[in-house]
Amino acid sequence: MTKKRAITVAKGDGIGPEIMDATLKILDQAGARIDPEFIDIGEQVYLQGYTSGITDEAWESLRRTKVFLKAPITTPQGGGFKSLNVTIRTTLGLYANVRPNISYEQFIQTKHPNMDLVIIRENEEDLYTGIEHQQTNEVTQSLKLITRPGSEKIIRHAFEYARKNNRKKVTCFSKDNIMKITDGLFHKVFDEVAEEYPDIETEHWIIDIGIAKIADTPEHFDVIVMPNLYGDIASDVASQISGSVGMAGSANIGDQCAMFEAIHGSAPDIAGQGIANPSGLIQGALMMLVHIGQPEVAEKIHNAWLKTLEDGIYTGDVAKGGASVNTQEFAEAVIERLGEKPSTMEPVRYNKEIAKEDDDQVIAPFVKDREKPDVARQLDGADVFLFNNDLSPDEIGQKLEGLTGSRFQLSMISNRGVKVYPGGFPETFLTDHWRCRFQIAGGQTELTNADIQQLLHRISEAGLEWIKIENLYTFNDELGYSLGQGQ
Repeated sequence: MTKKRAITVAKGDGIGPEIMDATLKILDQAGARIDPEFIDIGEQVYLQGYTSGITDEAWESLRRTKVFLKAPITTPQGGGFKSLNVTIRTTLGLYANVRPNISYEQFIQTKHPNMDLVIIRENEEDLYTGIEHQQTNEVTQSLKLITRPGSEKIIRHAFEYARKNNRKKVTCFSKDNIMKITDGLFHKVFDEVAEEYPDIETEHWIIDIGIAKIADTPEHFDVIVMPNLYGDIASDVASQISGSVGMAGSANIGDQCAMFEAIHGSAPDIAGQGIANPSGLIQGALMMLVHIGQPEVAEKIHNAWLKTLEDGIYTGDVAKGGASVNTQEFAEAVIERLGEKPSTMEPVRYNKEIAKEDDDQVIAPFVKDREKPDVARQLDGADVFLFNNDLSPDEIGQKLEGLTGSRFQLSMISNRGVKVYPGGFPETFLTDHWRCRFQIAGGQTELTNADIQQLLHRISEAGLEWIKIENLYTFNDELGYSLGQGQ
């Protein structure tokens, strides 16, 4: 008999225990070769004083089994509590969030009966790093981090997913018409990786019109890859228009570990009533089975689940006022149909070569090591951010002009990204946060950090309060910084 695969399971909060019990019962009856070990995470762990929502013992289990089947959790209201999902994804390197979105128009009302798209969302970077600061009385910031290796991993994952699942097209969403450096890098890497997959059609959409296109004609898309925040928004839009957020599962894949879940929340308003739909978690569990090398079990459950819907057996959220069953009755109906296939829909057939079983660890096959590029980097200057409530743009500019020394020139001052010196307009709205750009003066040799330190000392001695600096570099003669609006 094949050895059972150890997995870590969390029943979560709200409706979590109900839908997890139903899902595990189906997995057991279908012959899934798994050995669950249970951990506590979520609301009660937060309230015990663990601000991350997870204990050291739970981490030990996750790092040992490397596979996590997780029910929804509740994060307590108020500050001081970090998102556990984000913590797990980033700590374990779960860089790829895979969300299939399929309409089941025979059973669930939808305006998009031919919808079958997969959103692959970068999971570790972008604004979700949570690096935020309040810099002045009026201005806060959140750092958007996009890296070349992070972009390359998620984009290659998307192309590999498409190839292994017989998908024909991969689309990139970004906002590189505005964020030319960060989103521009993501788009650039997409074009580079796409050259390695000539068998797959590619395209790029600006994120706002791209999401509008999902909402209007989702059948245009096949696999879509995008940075973190956009992917979070787009995948919820796609799930909603497919007919029901409660029907979708999610996979979070890393080099060594993986987490599988429903995309919906803990729904505390219906917890304990036994009426929750377990379908989203079932879909997550199917993705887990494929990942650990048991696609034949996933295929059996998936077809039984489709046959259950085909036979008109629905939980209340799908029945929408019609005849419905409770959570456990729905699970029993799926179990009764194991070995059967739907007749009005195409039965599911899983690619048996997608994943191979490995009793020691699960490693995602979609990461390709690359040598770090040899880049010529040159320091051009620095953006010095000032806190100021008293002086006008011209007064700040005139004061700074006398502090540049021989090494620098003051090229501009901006406020909220808009150039206000020299030649600013009085109509521009101003806050107390000023970006002052100092660049190397004509005829000078390459700058050093010591030059910038001396500049900061002169600014402080003049009674101006600097709060932050950003060095300005060129990389292989390409600017590594954006111009100000109006510059």
